[in-house]
Amino acid sequence: MTRRLRVAVLLSGSGRTFDNLLAQSRAGVLPIDIAGVVSSRGDVAGVVKARASGIATVVLRRKSFADAAGYGHAIGELLDRFNVDLAVMAGFLHLWSVPARFDGRVMNIHPALLPAFGGPGMHGDHVHAAVLESGAKVSGCTVHFANDAYDRGPIILQRTVPVAFEDTAELLAARVFAQECVAYPEAIALFAAGRLEIVGQRVRIAAANP
Repeated sequence: MTRRLRVAVLLSGSGRTFDNLLAQSRAGVLPIDIAGVVSSRGDVAGVVKARASGIATVVLRRKSFADAAGYGHAIGELLDRFNVDLAVMAGFLHLWSVPARFDGRVMNIHPALLPAFGGPGMHGDHVHAAVLESGAKVSGCTVHFANDAYDRGPIILQRTVPVAFEDTAELLAARVFAQECVAYPEAIALFAAGRLEIVGQRVRIAAANP
């Protein structure tokens, strides 16, 4: 049975993914309520959008903490305060150590087909430029559960796009983002329906109940 989730969004930039999730929530398409936003920067459009939407928003800078564990502890306390079922990283650029109580309850979306083109520094147009440089003919996006390593958690689902010879990083990014807007809500809906099971480093998606 699908349940309505309380969700926190973690961001570091423009808030485009936040926009998509909020719109789908308010349209009744996605069974979530965004209970809070955590940003690693205060001077970004995502913070402005979240506050304008009336959503509790906290800026938590990585440089205020000695290490990923301390940062993760502080983020975990915020997630507890928001009383969330799920945290979704939406362009959140900093590594944080996920507290054990949130194992399997933090998702991330990456603009490439992991495990390729992931890791430290691989975000935004850096990813798409690397895909073009490699000569790959296919790219896409990956939704995965987050752990304590960049882009290494169990993969939930992926969507693909063709890579054209004439592509620039900006053109490829636009096509990939269109698929992100489909993939992330799909993964969140599967979680809400209780259809995701982590088995080792893999995710089993259970069949829908008739």
